[in-house]
Amino acid sequence: MSDPVDPAAGGGDASNLATAANVADLVRVAARTRAEHAALVGAHGSTSWKELDDDVDRMAQALRALGLVKGDRVAAVLGNVVEFAVTYYGALRAGLVVVPVNPAYTAREMAHLLRDSGARLAVVAAPYLAALVEARPACPELEIVAAVGGQPADGVLNFSELLAQAPQGRADSAGTGEDLAVLLYTSGTTGTPKGAMLTHRALLADLRHVGSIDPPVVASDDVVLLVLPLFHVFGLNSGLGMVAAAGATGVLVERFDPSQTLEVMMRRGVSVVLGAPPVFVAWSMLEQVSDAFAGLRLAVSGAAPLAPDVVRRLLDLTGRYIFEGYGLTEAAPTVTSTLMSEVPRPGSVGRPVPGVEVRLLDSSGAVVEADDPGEIAIRGANLFSGYWPDGRDGPDEQGWWRTADLAIELDGGDLQLVDRRPELILVSGFNVYPREVEDVLTTHPDIEEAAVFGIPHPYTGDAVKALIVVRPGATLSVDDVLAHAGRSLARFKSPTAVEFVPALPHTSVGPMGKVAKARLREMGLGDGGESVPTPGS
Repeated sequence: MSDPVDPAAGGGDASNLATAANVADLVRVAARTRAEHAALVGAHGSTSWKELDDDVDRMAQALRALGLVKGDRVAAVLGNVVEFAVTYYGALRAGLVVVPVNPAYTAREMAHLLRDSGARLAVVAAPYLAALVEARPACPELEIVAAVGGQPADGVLNFSELLAQAPQGRADSAGTGEDLAVLLYTSGTTGTPKGAMLTHRALLADLRHVGSIDPPVVASDDVVLLVLPLFHVFGLNSGLGMVAAAGATGVLVERFDPSQTLEVMMRRGVSVVLGAPPVFVAWSMLEQVSDAFAGLRLAVSGAAPLAPDVVRRLLDLTGRYIFEGYGLTEAAPTVTSTLMSEVPRPGSVGRPVPGVEVRLLDSSGAVVEADDPGEIAIRGANLFSGYWPDGRDGPDEQGWWRTADLAIELDGGDLQLVDRRPELILVSGFNVYPREVEDVLTTHPDIEEAAVFGIPHPYTGDAVKALIVVRPGATLSVDDVLAHAGRSLARFKSPTAVEFVPALPHTSVGPMGKVAKARLREMGLGDGGESVPTPGS
């Protein structure tokens, strides 16, 4: 349905991309062209592009001095703080691979990512150190832990001292092109997250694609709200990456509070907002959104569908339209945007960005007829190189990758999503696969069986619901189930509703029979249940 466009010929303001071969080169160019311009502004002060580049050099030198070599993995267990950017770009400049980790993960979840990636070093913020220390025995390759803030601990380096003691001098970039840059873990159908392998080529291609949109998504004089978590591909590349590509200013928000964030926007003169649906839903309920949006040039929503009524409500309140897009971790992340549409329509995710091709395919792999839904297949330089460690399930020989998401093509070429990856639950834009939650629940000695699926939620889009079959003779409460889940799952993965049922339907009789989830709603199961507080994101 689309022809690729050479992103190098596009406009925009992301001029730092012209010579970048390593993602960290973006910081180097910004430091050379906009040395004293504010790069990142946080709750504890700001740093200029030159200061950030100097710290990135120190980080790269420090990591090399620790004995890490090209290709080694570095885990970043950090929130939206300057130290994340220093760790991220410093590791990339040293030729290392960054593994962003959701700091809200439990020790069990952290252990899987650290063990699977074979990370040798983890940089962790003090509030999350306890969970990482608990996970460490299960991660034999994790040799070094550096903590940001907090009191010194046995066997843990201090991040500030690590930088202060680094060898002096400029650090040349060691990784380029097809070298692996980032392992971003995304939930898999097997129940455990798998690492999408994103190279420098893929990440820079995505920035070039989006940077070629005219007028620019992020220009050099923009102030961009970085409220999306930097461990998520949307916040990492579309947010932090675009700020560096343009040499703009990013305003870091460590914890999303709707009212306080609007105040930060007004105080810092924010001109561009990149957010997920829960952010815009929360703002649409506050009167001060009109004042905060008065100086806004552009607002973009992604990571999950934004309800059309929220788009209309914000348009009425602020006079600003919220543009939407579609993307995936495996596409680094951008595929389509309503910024490419002639007239953006609520409910649409727009057209492919320059440099990305999209086809809608039927089950045989043929392009569907007009007006028929089809599976989205994509091709572009921004695509991942398959899943860690062997590149399995990546793009085919022709460069196409099938997403398992379904869409229809509207009149004019815009896409509208009609279904998504089987069983995927999207909570505040974060992927939750039922299998992982079910595996955790059934480790409880009193739970015989569990079925997990998504139910609509007005704030988070989806919420996680669990149907529980209790073992004969056992007594179990909702609180028991939630406490058990909370010990092994991040809050956004934990059930927000629990329903006890006598039995679950199965596809067949015997040990090979699986829970027939398609029959659950037909039987009226899963419509009720005891609700629990909404999880944080």
